[in-house]
Amino acid sequence: MEFFSQTWHWSISGFIIGMVMLFLIYFGKVFGMSSNLRSLCAMTGIGSKIPFFNWDWKSQRWNLVVVAGAMIGGYFANTYLHSSKNVELNPATLAKLTLYGIDLPNSKLLPNLMFGNQIFHSPQMILFLLVGGLLIGFGSRYAGGCTSGHAISGLSNFQSPSLKAVIGFFIGGLIMAHFIFPLLF
Repeated sequence: MEFFSQTWHWSISGFIIGMVMLFLIYFGKVFGMSSNLRSLCAMTGIGSKIPFFNWDWKSQRWNLVVVAGAMIGGYFANTYLHSSKNVELNPATLAKLTLYGIDLPNSKLLPNLMFGNQIFHSPQMILFLLVGGLLIGFGSRYAGGCTSGHAISGLSNFQSPSLKAVIGFFIGGLIMAHFIFPLLF
């Protein structure tokens, strides 16, 4: 069971993602998570009021199965394939996390400061999460897809807009991590 209780090597995960992409390309499907929000909204019938959501969501039912699989897989991995061993992080990264008041991993997936139940007692954290969610939603809509859609599906199909979007995602992430995040904490 050692294989399932440790982080998989990138080549194994990458191979599996590559095989999924070949499967999707073969069947003429495009992978992406943000399009599922549009499908979920279209299912409610809101398309009669907002034209963007007036489309045939049934043609994308298969993608909703991908979301369900990601949720079930995440639960399964966290519950049964979880290791108490920390992922090795650079000591400088650990020192910066401590400086910002973010608890160290200690075999957790997410820091309690930003994802624990105490965020509901902090108006500042609720505001950060709401603004961050709105910016991510706007950005993925403006870019014509999310990071997974562009980085995995778009790049594997050699789409130049996806390359531009992925470069923008990385530049935005670097700006956030090095300049904006320290100001927030």
